[in-house]
Amino acid sequence: MTGADTATRPATPVPVERLAGVWHLVSYFDVDDEGRRSPGPLGAAPAGVLVYTADGHMSVSMMRTDRRPAGPASAVAGRDEAFMGYAGSWRLVGDEIRHTVLVSAHPHMVGTELVREAALEDDLLVLHGTSLISGRAQRRVLTWRRAAPPHPPAPPARATTTGATGTSEGSRST
Repeated sequence: MTGADTATRPATPVPVERLAGVWHLVSYFDVDDEGRRSPGPLGAAPAGVLVYTADGHMSVSMMRTDRRPAGPASAVAGRDEAFMGYAGSWRLVGDEIRHTVLVSAHPHMVGTELVREAALEDDLLVLHGTSLISGRAQRRVLTWRRAAPPHPPAPPARATTTGATGTSEGSRST
């Protein structure tokens, strides 16, 4: 999938069973009505994690990677947005993913439904949404890559039973 593809249209419809899991943010940018691409509100290289559970819960956390350490409240108040997060429920309607926001770093989002066009290609999930920014419609494009397991799964435990002699049936005393 090329940058041009992700900026203009979703690739293929998303099967609901393939959404459950953890996704890492690859890119987040805006496209204006003339096709110009610019960094999203979290800068040119944001980091993020998106989680969809099979039973319909979701959570997303994203941040700037070029954040400065927090200072006094007066200094922090004027800074660009450094973190974005919300959680709630999700559902798939056609080629759209709809997030119902239950909690958010931004209180005005609580209780809203966010609608994103969605496309899945291999291990990439592309979400498109439209936002009004400075009075102009901007198309937000977020690309997520399915996360690998954090570590190899542990091997299954080996079951043993105790026989009449008090030793495991899988071992013998001589």
